[in-house]
Amino acid sequence: MSVNVASGGALSLRREPGGRSGPGAAATARRRIAAGVLAGLCLSAAALAAAPSLMPTSYSWVAQTTSESAAQGVDGAWLARLGFLLFGLSVTALAFVAAGRWGRWSAALHYGFGAFMAAAAAFSTRPWTGAGYNPTEDALHSVSATAVGVAFAAGVVTAAIHRRARRPGGQTALDIVAVAASVVVPLGMSALPDVDGALQRTMFAVAYGWYALAALAILRDGSVVLGTGRQLADQGARDTPGQ
Repeated sequence: MSVNVASGGALSLRREPGGRSGPGAAATARRRIAAGVLAGLCLSAAALAAAPSLMPTSYSWVAQTTSESAAQGVDGAWLARLGFLLFGLSVTALAFVAAGRWGRWSAALHYGFGAFMAAAAAFSTRPWTGAGYNPTEDALHSVSATAVGVAFAAGVVTAAIHRRARRPGGQTALDIVAVAASVVVPLGMSALPDVDGALQRTMFAVAYGWYALAALAILRDGSVVLGTGRQLADQGARDTPGQ
């Protein structure tokens, strides 16, 4: 099997004599990865949703953030940390198979999102209880969390630009919602600290939705580049003996 780079950066796999059909096999592999991404996103969301149930009674999901449910020295923090890690790994896998759809720069930003989300799992914030904590670890968590937000917003914008360049109207309403939430939610958290947790969870829900729709699009047609699913399917049919 040989691998060619088509115009626009799309990958094309050609079937060699005695080999298996390239485009069909590649599309199947991408669909499998996309299915794994969806499973990872669901497990991550479930972990973060359930994390408050393991917290002390002083924890409020309205006032306290998801980061605080993974805080230093807090019993049960492992579940939120697992949720962060699964989120980061899922997005990293998605960026691998969605690079052709999102564009090089957007894929790099979403790789960054995955890496910094994993870092947020590794480095925990200070506890809301006022107990002792490691200030260096707290600072590293703050940097990672900030980088996650920046990478997500910039990644969505660059993906929308890439899609629009390849197909007019390629941006989605969720792109607009995601970028707006990336700006409005942090401002709201600064102005309304008593509802930090609820506002941040809204931002997480938007991010989960955006990534889930991206994975579903790949699961639906398996194509490398936006709008090429039918072309890959037709090429695979021509390369398959007996078709």
